[in-house]
Amino acid sequence: MLELRPNCECCDKDLPPASAEAMICTYECTFCRSCVDEKFKGVCPNCGGNFVPRPIRPLKELANDPASTVRVNRSENREECR
Repeated sequence: MLELRPNCECCDKDLPPASAEAMICTYECTFCRSCVDEKFKGVCPNCGGNFVPRPIRPLKELANDPASTVRVNRSENREECR
């Protein structure tokens, strides 16, 4: 099951579970659409894979399987995120 991480790993933008802006790679690296398109040109900076829109978990399912609250921010290690 997807973690549904709460933020962009680059710019730290909030990405709530229903966000259409959330993009993920095969390892669930999570970035906003702007960072994916403008900074990474569609290639994950962590694994080199491509991105797809993150699925939206239905609200009724979030009660049993909530989204992650752990924020991941790797901007300090990445020049393009500064």
